Amino acid sequence: MSVITLDNYINGKLCPPTNDQYLDNVQPATGQVYSRLPQSNEQDVNNALQAAQKAFPQWSSLNPGERSHWLQKLADAIADNHEMLAQAESKDTGKPIQLTRTVDIQRAHDNLRFFAHAATQFSSESHATNPRTINYTLRQPLGPVACISPWNLPLYLLTWKIAPALAAGNTVVAKPSEVTPYTAYLLSQLCIDIGFPAGVLNIVHGTGQQAGAALTTHDDIKAISFTGGTETGIAIKQATLRQHKKISLELGGKNPFIVFADCDFKQAVETACRAAFSNQGQICLCGSRIYVEDSIYDDFVAAMIERMKQLNVGDPIDPKVDFGALVSANHLAKVQSYLDLAKAEGGEILTTNQDLELPIRCQEGYFLKPTLIIGLNNQCRSNQEEIFGPVATIQKFSSQSEVLQLANDSPYGLAASIWTNDLKRAHQMSSDIEAGIVWVNCWLLRDLRTPFGGMKASGMGREGGFEAMRFFTECKNVCINYR
Repeated sequence: MSVITLDNYINGKLCPPTNDQYLDNVQPATGQVYSRLPQSNEQDVNNALQAAQKAFPQWSSLNPGERSHWLQKLADAIADNHEMLAQAESKDTGKPIQLTRTVDIQRAHDNLRFFAHAATQFSSESHATNPRTINYTLRQPLGPVACISPWNLPLYLLTWKIAPALAAGNTVVAKPSEVTPYTAYLLSQLCIDIGFPAGVLNIVHGTGQQAGAALTTHDDIKAISFTGGTETGIAIKQATLRQHKKISLELGGKNPFIVFADCDFKQAVETACRAAFSNQGQICLCGSRIYVEDSIYDDFVAAMIERMKQLNVGDPIDPKVDFGALVSANHLAKVQSYLDLAKAEGGEILTTNQDLELPIRCQEGYFLKPTLIIGLNNQCRSNQEEIFGPVATIQKFSSQSEVLQLANDSPYGLAASIWTNDLKRAHQMSSDIEAGIVWVNCWLLRDLRTPFGGMKASGMGREGGFEAMRFFTECKNVCINYR
């Protein structure tokens, strides 16, 4: 199998790393190296930043309609190459092709399309303080900004960051995860194909320790939007403490999925399974802590196991497959270590009985069956730490007050899902639960107009909608007295 060489995208051109050093990129479903990506260093980051600085005056001076035009063209290019990008992301991440087709690439297109329109709707505010005085607010672009995206939803979350930054008039230096770089590289090629203005968007590949650190601590980067692990977020915050940059951190989650006895049982089971195991559990919004009211607990566990048996685990390129490979050998080992830990903590591991039957090409891939753990208390590490894999714990509760305490007993506060047909209870729980987003009788329904983010260790700042565009601007108040 030939190995593809990926390049950085700087000042409108693809270019190799200045040190000529590369990293291997492994296909999760096969365990084989299929591409290599730049191991960029500080010089590469400097080159990208210089291009972004040079492009900023012209890009920021374009009227909103002109910036919208370019974002629309990039959205069109993604739509025209939807299948190519879906296959590339499936190959790069190990997730099923049907998931990349219907979710990842579609949402990347939708992100660009939404913020292309938002660029023309984004407005300042004015107030007539008295008959002879006007106060108005200007929202002005910051300059070059850093957008750092994770490996679990590579193109989806990369576009979710760069689109509002560009729409607001900033230029961008982006760093995709070194674990899943392929779709970002293909986005670079699409930018070249459509003649996207040089230097406005730059993409630098490499590790967080080298490229990421050089990017986030650079004095000329005006804001950082980061999605990834909580520890990395803490490191970014500490490293930039004296630089007074705007920082948005979308970090981890250990989200409760709460099921009351008056729920729609069948729908709750179906959604609990999807919330726990979509994308092999590698979504920060996954409902990995399941709490079920005691009167239906046994029936719910049995129904969950039956539903898990129906998940088709296999080669991600097979459109009939629901459940693919984990993203890397290291990540698989991490998730498996939590299964060993759960046993040591007194938990019982529940999985489907049948062995995995994988095609020959996937024998060395990073596969793990969906797993449910029972018998653990809320304080154990398996319930307190983010596993980020196809592993969920399930516990019973007897009252609304008890489950609220259990749900909030976590360092994280990203999302929650509540299942009940009691309207009063739904409102009370939604208000009292410590989470940035709450779903009632659903999961993962998103509206791009609404802000997104978490509480506690799940991050700081908000993404999505006009909130994201406001983050990428400087707010200036002007008062004019014309008496």
